This record gives sequence, C-alpha cells and structure tokens, in this order.
Amino acid sequence: MSTSESVVKVMLVDDHILVLEGIRARLEQEKGIDVVGQATDGLEALERVKDLKPDVIMMDVSMPNMNGIETTKIFQERYPDLKVLILSMHDNREYISQLMFHGAKGYILKDVSVEEMVSAIRTVADGATYICRAATETLFRHGETMEPVESKLTRREEAILSRVAKGLSSKAISNELNISVRTVETHRQNIKSKLDLNTTAELTKYAYDQQLL
Repeated sequence: MSTSESVVKVMLVDDHILVLEGIRARLEQEKGIDVVGQATDGLEALERVKDLKPDVIMMDVSMPNMNGIETTKIFQERYPDLKVLILSMHDNREYISQLMFHGAKGYILKDVSVEEMVSAIRTVADGATYICRAATETLFRHGETMEPVESKLTRREEAILSRVAKGLSSKAISNELNISVRTVETHRQNIKSKLDLNTTAELTKYAYDQQLL
C-alpha cells in the first residue's frame, strides 16, 4: 500500500513550543497524518526517533544544541530510509542547498498552506522530493544560470529529468512514460553520471537552466 493511501507517521522538531503545538493541531485534523511525537532540538530528536519510528521528520533549521543541518546529516547516516522535510522561515539558498545535499527530501516555508504542507509530507514519504515554489525560486534567483547548450542527454533522459525536477518518484515517472521502474532508475543513474551531478537540487537547477521545466 502506498503512503498516499496509508497513514504517514510524522515527528515534529522545532525549538518554538507555540510553533510545534500550532503545527501539530493543524496536522492532527488531517486524515492519514499521525503526529507520533515532537522534539525541541536535534539532540532530542535523535534520542526520540528510535522509539517513535516516524516515516517523516518535519524539522526546523535554526535550533539550539544541534541545528537542522547537522541533525539531517546524522539522520541520513543512521537512518537512510527516514525522510526529512525541512519546515523553515528562512528562504535562504545556502540552507536549502546544504540540506538537500545532506539528505533532506524536501524544503518548505512556514507560511505554506496546510494543504501544501500535507502534500509535501506525502510526497517525501513516497520517496520523491518536494521543494516549495518560493524555495525553488530562491535557488534559481541567486544562482548563476546559463544559456542552454547542446544537451548531453537523450530525449528520454530529458523527459525523465524534467519529471525528477518536478519531484515525481520513479514509480510515478514509470507510470507516466509507460516504462518499468527499473528502467527509470537506470536512466536516473545515467543522467547523474553524464552531468556529474548528485543532488536533486543540482538536477533541478540544470533542468531549469536547460529550459526543461
């Protein structure tokens, strides 16, 4: 059963209690979202995650004792299947790039709607990437873009890359293009190898620069 049909267990991490309680109250009204616990910094999150066993950690960046970047790095090392979704007030290119590089599956701002928050949670729970529009625009606005050049990719690879950049999972891409998930994964690896890019943020920026979005 996919996470779009099942309950997603979420753990919240933020050093502002009022923010924690407010987000928890919003999410607990949503069908299919189970807030299993919360923590006020990265150290507490690392202690509690063993017992809570969440599918998704929704976490702030700026926190005392251990910030979101360091915590994400450790989660990626210890729990590679755990999905980290960053919920931050900071529309900051450096934060976004570092977090995606160190394994975060998504980045959204605290002013997003409840509907978008739930969509982001379900998207990362399904294994895809979710970056809200404002964060995506920040990556492009402050990054150096280039004029499109002759593509190193085949048309099939371009079609897959454009969908990866939009946050689609390999299963969703396989359904759209009527090819196997294994074929999609092979193309994804070939794309990374050809472009010498590793993160979703880098692939998204390349797709944007090449006008594939």
